[in-house]
Parts: sequence; C-alpha cells; structure tokens
Amino acid sequence: MTKLDILVIAAHPDDAELGCSGTILSQVEKGNKVGIVDLTQGEMGTRGTPELRLQEADEAAKILKLSIRENLKFKDIYFSNDEEHQLRLIEVIRKYRPEIVLANAVSDRHPDHGKGSDLASIACFMSGLRKIETTVDGKNQEAWRPKHVYHYIQNNHINPDFIVDITPYWEDKVKSIKAFKSQFFDPTNQEPASFISDPEFLPFIESRAREFGHRIMTTYGEGFTIERHIGVKDLFDLK
Repeated sequence: MTKLDILVIAAHPDDAELGCSGTILSQVEKGNKVGIVDLTQGEMGTRGTPELRLQEADEAAKILKLSIRENLKFKDIYFSNDEEHQLRLIEVIRKYRPEIVLANAVSDRHPDHGKGSDLASIACFMSGLRKIETTVDGKNQEAWRPKHVYHYIQNNHINPDFIVDITPYWEDKVKSIKAFKSQFFDPTNQEPASFISDPEFLPFIESRAREFGHRIMTTYGEGFTIERHIGVKDLFDLK
C-alpha cells in the first residue's frame, strides 16, 4: 500500500489542478509522493459527464505524476459533513497515512468547497482517535493524524498565510487544468456556458497566480491558509 507524503483532498475533479497543482508538481520534483482524492465526480456541473470527468482526471494525474488518484463518488452538491462521510474519509487518510493534507478553501463561491474543507479538517483530526474503528479489506486500520492541514485558495479572495513559488511549474499547471477540456472555454463546445467556461476565467487564474507571485517577488505563486501556527526552532526556518 502506498504511503503518501502529501494527500490533496478536493471536492471536485479540477479543484486541485486549479488551486494547488503547481505546488503538487514542485513537491513531486523533490521526490515526495503526492496523491489526490476527489470527493465527488462533479456530476452536477453544467458541462461534461461523470465518466468524462474521470477520464480527464486520469489525464491530469499523469501530467502531475501523482502516486495515486481516487474518487470517493460522494454526491455532488448533496454530500454532508456527517458521520458517514467522515468515516469514509478517515479510511482514506488511514490508508495513505499522509504527513500533510491540502484541502479545499475554507470558504468559496461553490458551497461544496467550504463543506469539503470542513469535512477534510474534521476527518484529519478524527483519524487520529484510536477509538474510532475503521476497516479496509477486512483489516482494522491504525489511527493516523496528518501533521499539518493546509487549505489552497480558490475563487474567492482570501489573504494567504503562505505562498509557494510555482514559477518553474506554471506551464505544466496549465496543462493539468486544460486536461479538463469539457469544463473550460472551447468555442466548439455546444453545451451551456458555465462560470468556469467563461473565456475570462483562466486569465483570472493566471492573474491570481501572478498576484501571489508578485507578493513573494517571483512570477507565479499559489496561496494557502493554515489552521494552526507552525512551530520552528530557529528564525531562519521562516523563509
């Protein structure tokens, strides 16, 4: 079974690509094992089908060189932060035992993003409670709590607690986003227009990345928020 260094939890296929794929690419290049778990198939989206979204997610996974990608097939829009969904996500966290979890934005335009954020945070904590029993393939799982949970920033403006320089990985980030061909602007697509299929949406993603990059004196960046302060032993750890 693959042990991950970083697990990305995303409400929909393409959330991770839009929010933190540059960071994923940078960590994979460092030799870390990174995986994505999509909570839903995005089946309530205006464009595409669940089957097509899964194919697109597989293509993006190849570009990002992920160690694993799974889809839990929770009901898009209708999933809840309740015991059933918490236990299912705890099983996944204990299965892959990540040191770090990257989760959806704490609040955003799409309600599933905030729900997914809360669900991931609570499941990460609950996963460390040994009296919560879960099994996979008939075997009891050991408790596991990731050391850190960080939240990538999505549509809404949120002031980041830290920014990752993704300048060397920008082109591959864009490729991973465009793997979801059904979702973004395509003049030949006859499906109804959506919020993210607007021709100005991807330029907005670039402008956000340039804004974050500008704040750390580089070209492109991805912003994250943290749930608790990070402890350091030396001021020089704060780079």
